[in-house]
Amino acid sequence: MTTNIFSFIVVLSVLILVHELGHFLVARLFGVGVLKFSLGFGPRIAGRTIGITDYRLSAIPLGGYVKMVGDEPDVEILPEDIPLSFNHKPLFKRFLIVAAGPFSNLLLAVAIFFGLFLITGIPVLNPVIGKIDPGSPAAQAGIQISDRVTAINGRTIDSWEMMAEMITSSQGRDMTLTVLRQGQPLDVVVTPQPKPSKNIFGESVDRYVIGVMSSGDAHIRKLSFVEALSESMVQTYKIAELTALSIVKLIQGTVSTKTLGGPIMIAEMAGQQAKEGAASLIFFIALLSINLGILNFLPIPVLDGGHLFFFLIEAVIRRPLSIRIRELAQQVGIAALALLMILVFYNDITRIFFTG
Repeated sequence: MTTNIFSFIVVLSVLILVHELGHFLVARLFGVGVLKFSLGFGPRIAGRTIGITDYRLSAIPLGGYVKMVGDEPDVEILPEDIPLSFNHKPLFKRFLIVAAGPFSNLLLAVAIFFGLFLITGIPVLNPVIGKIDPGSPAAQAGIQISDRVTAINGRTIDSWEMMAEMITSSQGRDMTLTVLRQGQPLDVVVTPQPKPSKNIFGESVDRYVIGVMSSGDAHIRKLSFVEALSESMVQTYKIAELTALSIVKLIQGTVSTKTLGGPIMIAEMAGQQAKEGAASLIFFIALLSINLGILNFLPIPVLDGGHLFFFLIEAVIRRPLSIRIRELAQQVGIAALALLMILVFYNDITRIFFTG
């Protein structure tokens, strides 16, 4: 329990710090005055004031905020403070200041993946056959256990993932697999067949397969600086895309709301990762950072995405939305987030007390 709580605080603190630091740095870059930089909400526990900025640690560690000069549209600004005012900056600068928070979370994931990939490399599952389904296309073509696939249609294959992707995208066309059997190359023609299966969202899909399973043989591939950087950006993009798609599926009802988790589940997962080692916990932080970044880009009032949506409307109609409309939108956004928090806490409690 203590490990869970400590790990939760560490994970959340890193994510919040990076997010708010993104807002802060871009705001200062554009000359916006920052009054408060807070980790947490509620009463101030500790801190230090430097210049006009109060850097503080607040009592409730479930978020953070950057309070800028002139970021409230209905507050009168003194003439001498206008150069420091957020709302007096050009639209594109305000847009970048708000977008910097979630974008920083995505950059954090890239940085973490880059460090891990550069230091440890990446595990690669070798394209070695470990099992063949009776009567499958592979069995009919004469493929044998322990065959190593070295090429498909003349294209070199260096991983099981690459082989699986080519088979899946074959659309059932004949494929020439070059396999290494007892040290000798051999060409085998196989015709993938569609097989009903479930994707990660539980949807029924037809996937082209040849009826083989991996042997589990793998190796660690070391990456150069450029390769590690490229791979870190690719992995961040893939996870971000999956996160966005999961949100769409959730709205469509394809994914159950029971899969949503809140602070309790995050604490449990953080504790589990911490027990597995620092690398696992750091990797977990990267995954959560991507999720936080994508969620904050959603066009929901009170989230960064809501502000960005208002800015886009302002760009189209060439004037800010009225204060009344923004206030109503904020109230709707707060209500929506409150309902979401109730749901995830309910899921957490149900998961703890009513499931194994």
